[in-house]
Amino acid sequence: MSVILAHGLSPPLIEVMMAVALQGTHSVLPNSNQYILWFPPPPPPTNQKPLSTLPGKSKRHRTRLTKAAAETREIRVCTNRTCRKQGSFQTLEVVTDLAPPDITVKSSGCLGRCGSGPNVAILPQGIIVNHCGTAAKAAQFMATAASVSDGDISKSLEALALRKTAQAESDHANFSKAEELLSRAIDLQPFGGIHVIYKYRSLARLAMRNYSGALEDAREALRLAPRYLDAYMCEGDVFMAMEEYDAAEKSYLTCLQIDPSIRRSKSFKTRVEKLNEYLTAANTPLNQHE
Repeated sequence: MSVILAHGLSPPLIEVMMAVALQGTHSVLPNSNQYILWFPPPPPPTNQKPLSTLPGKSKRHRTRLTKAAAETREIRVCTNRTCRKQGSFQTLEVVTDLAPPDITVKSSGCLGRCGSGPNVAILPQGIIVNHCGTAAKAAQFMATAASVSDGDISKSLEALALRKTAQAESDHANFSKAEELLSRAIDLQPFGGIHVIYKYRSLARLAMRNYSGALEDAREALRLAPRYLDAYMCEGDVFMAMEEYDAAEKSYLTCLQIDPSIRRSKSFKTRVEKLNEYLTAANTPLNQHE
């Protein structure tokens, strides 16, 4: 593989293109008057240029992006100064909240199209899409990247709004109201983020001492997102409340397997200490398994 890098390209854009190159694809991305070119062998049958318009602006552009986004694995949202002023933090929040479990969303530095933002990049295709500066446009972009229909966008945004309101109600200990709002959000069947909604409803039900309902929701979240760390944590909390300490230990250990760095989290340490108080009598502290 040969690589030609023009001078003046930002590190995040180079990183995006390196990810593209590792996938063995061909892409040409403009950066003002500069270009990055990748020539992997053998050359692909088509030379598809990245799009610079929001999905949905024209049928032709939408079709091209839909085909390219079918294999999306990661989305990066520029949060550099110019895009930040154009609302990229809202874009990042909406895209993150609506992302299906199999698509990773990360913030990024400059992607090289300042003034046309907020800009987002789709990997491994290396496509950069501009002007995703409103919640509706960010949701439309996420829907296209996730290969779902336009009809799901409004319902998904409504579900997201219900989830945010429910979180505020939980913060004020209005758990019954939070459960009601989250149930309504689930009924809307958003195209992404529904595993997060189940997790929050599990927390609300746990606070209401509805342990069977809380456990059911935690497990549904895990069915939808098998490596969802927060759902395993929630499952462990439910088992702790039910005094099923061996099961709680298993859930917390799974958290460590998924992300060993969580052992440094204050909240996780508190959970482990509390669990060990009950396990010490049986001489099976969690630390023996780490």
